[in-house]
Amino acid sequence: MTALFVTATGTDTGKTFVTAALARALRAQGRSVGALKPVISGFAMDLLTDSDTGVLLAATGQALSAENAATISPWRFSAPLSPDMAAAREGRAVDFDAVLAFCRSQIAGRQDVLLIEGVGGVMVPLDDSHTVLDWMAALELPVLLVAGSYLGAISHTLTALDALGRRRLGVTAVIISETPGSAVDLMETAATVQRFASAIPVLTLPRAEVAVLEDLASRL
Repeated sequence: MTALFVTATGTDTGKTFVTAALARALRAQGRSVGALKPVISGFAMDLLTDSDTGVLLAATGQALSAENAATISPWRFSAPLSPDMAAAREGRAVDFDAVLAFCRSQIAGRQDVLLIEGVGGVMVPLDDSHTVLDWMAALELPVLLVAGSYLGAISHTLTALDALGRRRLGVTAVIISETPGSAVDLMETAATVQRFASAIPVLTLPRAEVAVLEDLASRL
């Protein structure tokens, strides 16, 4: 079984777009694929269809129901904040050990491909002492890093790669997902990142193009 952790340089880079497109590409190849978004903030059940959780349910062919949402996103918070802050607003906290146990049980139960989408960027806090980076390091899964093509994305991407490398996490690829309305060239952004990350495939993803993910799916 192949499991992959999808993370990002920050919020709104296209992480869910990439995860969902990759799931659809895998299913089109006849693969059995599951997708999880264990921790999500800014969630409202009455807006499930447009939520990250709903997008992943649809991409994996599951009904958009409260039961299925709870199955792939057990830790759901209303406020559109980092998980530690969103949980605190509700008098709750993210149980880091429980998140790890959930992910490990899902990995053990899959027979083909499992995509685990993180929340926010690499260094987003989950609780008082753990970040998404700690989560990835504990699971020891290969990582797919999603970045944007906005001004500043190059620095954010290289910083994220440095953090991942320091924790000895293997990066399967970097996806530079086109930022809508950005004046920064997508291909130039990818070329610059590639110069500094020569050992890692750096792929570009125009928002209207998913062929790159079909190719990546064939290699999982």
